[in-house]
Amino acid sequence: MEFGLFIGALAIVYLIPGPDMLLVLHTSSTLGRGHGLATALGLAIARGAHVALAGLGLAALFIAAPWLFDVVRYVGAAYLVWLALQFIRTQPRTSINQQQVPLNGSYYMAWRRGLLTNLLNPKSLLFCSVLLPQFVHAEQGSVPLQFTLLGIMMVSVGLLYDAVYACIGAKMQRWVAGNQTKQKIQNWVFGTLLIGFALRLAS
Repeated sequence: MEFGLFIGALAIVYLIPGPDMLLVLHTSSTLGRGHGLATALGLAIARGAHVALAGLGLAALFIAAPWLFDVVRYVGAAYLVWLALQFIRTQPRTSINQQQVPLNGSYYMAWRRGLLTNLLNPKSLLFCSVLLPQFVHAEQGSVPLQFTLLGIMMVSVGLLYDAVYACIGAKMQRWVAGNQTKQKIQNWVFGTLLIGFALRLAS
């Protein structure tokens, strides 16, 4: 297996802005690094699920039944729009230490949002189904083992990147702390971008 080439490909992919990155950045910038890391964990679990489903051949089911792919895609897009509206409606905080409403500030909520954002994106499953087999070679040993190792690497690299984004979001939180105008602009920017990604997913 070409581990170096595979890691290089992942390094580029995870640098491309998308809903996952936006979610981690916004969560950390509004609720703190811990919540951003909880979101990152949810994203990692969803990616692991996509790897497992790709290994089981679920992507072929989407190809055989395009309507099923469309259903998941539209549900995912609707969820992103709902998230975007939550971003826009986020109340500015007067200080970095101000307490949030428990429901909006729970680690479980942050984890769940990460899980659903990636899990409801069928393009993530197709990505796994296309990328991973390119680096699996039957002559190099057990195909399931190679697929599993590559999947673990994919999830681990993604988690590492998301952890970095969570730290960046925490820095952003300090920058906008106490400035309600900056916070409102930030929420609108993130919300608008997320709606754009939702439209792209639905198209």
